Amino acid sequence: MKEKKVLFIGLVWPEPTSSAAGFRMMQLIDTFINRSYHITFASAAAKSPYSAPLLSLGVHEEAIMLNSSSFDEFIAQLQPDIVVFDRFMVEEQYGWRVAQHCPNALRVLDTEDLHFLRQARQTCVKNKGDFSFQELFTDTAKREIASILRCDLSLIISESEMKILTEVFRISPDILYYLPFLENEISPTEIKQWKTFGERKNLLFIGNFIHEPNWHTVQYLKTQIWPHLRKLLPQVELHIYGAYATQKVRQLNNPKENFFIKGRAESARLTMENYRVLVAPIQFGAGVKGKFIDAMQTGTPSVTTTVGAEAMKGNLDWNGFIEDNPEAFCRKTAELYENENLWNTAQAHGIRIINERYEKQKYQADFMTNLSLLKVQIDRHRQQNFISQILLHHTMQSTKYMSLWIEEKNKF
Repeated sequence: MKEKKVLFIGLVWPEPTSSAAGFRMMQLIDTFINRSYHITFASAAAKSPYSAPLLSLGVHEEAIMLNSSSFDEFIAQLQPDIVVFDRFMVEEQYGWRVAQHCPNALRVLDTEDLHFLRQARQTCVKNKGDFSFQELFTDTAKREIASILRCDLSLIISESEMKILTEVFRISPDILYYLPFLENEISPTEIKQWKTFGERKNLLFIGNFIHEPNWHTVQYLKTQIWPHLRKLLPQVELHIYGAYATQKVRQLNNPKENFFIKGRAESARLTMENYRVLVAPIQFGAGVKGKFIDAMQTGTPSVTTTVGAEAMKGNLDWNGFIEDNPEAFCRKTAELYENENLWNTAQAHGIRIINERYEKQKYQADFMTNLSLLKVQIDRHRQQNFISQILLHHTMQSTKYMSLWIEEKNKF
């Protein structure tokens, strides 16, 4: 039987302890490992000390270059059955090369989140305006949606984003696939091992500081939330965790105000299980927030905003509160922090959200079956999405010659 091969092309080497994006990528890799695929992960980025130990998982690593024909030689020799692009920028760079040298390979885009949605919301917050779908029609949207259209299938992590793509931009559902975070079920045994309400203390926020929504949230916590919240909870500390904290982040540390910048958490879940409440008044963003998955997996209730909780709970109750008004946010946080019965109820809601909406057994088998069927019917699938071939034709011409020009230029 022919060995099945999948190639992941990463924007960066996955760092599951640094970001939700890295954690998501490792879940996808694990899904293919469990189906006995030969896996290669390639990236043009430099590794960090926090890059996942892929080799120990049996994943082959390949350092590649931007704008270099050496990639053509590499992929022509590898001949993968499936190629997974980590975000649309990677598909722009390598998609045409994959199509040219491995035309029969299934091209899959892992969007992570819709970048154009996050950027549109960020612009609205910056300009103090109300968000509407009219704000989505940007150059970034053109690039990202073109990438979605060029690929055979795009993985969408949020039901809200599925709706935007199909209803606002009229993208065919045939080339989209809803695949949320893939989590282990929370068992009664695990629940018994969690620290209780009385064994926990203080508040926390966690998020990679390179990710603009997280940095903005920390600033918002410092200036808008904490001055009021600390009056309601004068003996409580707020601890801020996140990878890649710069000096501008560290200078917010103020022990006199019980506001502490802690920096990187080696394990988000081991850190989070010691705290009573996660506070995340996120003002803009997209996708699904990994910090809330970690909170629910450790029995930690949370308070967030409508944007923060977007598409995560479905019709279920949130594991805490969702409040957009700053004063209500502070009031509900204090209430959740001090009321053990309310806290226990919120914790139970989180367990139900994970087990009913993110338990991986509900998704992995169907996802892999879908890929197998798509691979068999790839010609028919591409004929039905003929605009993909049109875009790929023109992209291959423009991107190809720009890339070749850069490659020649770099020789001098």
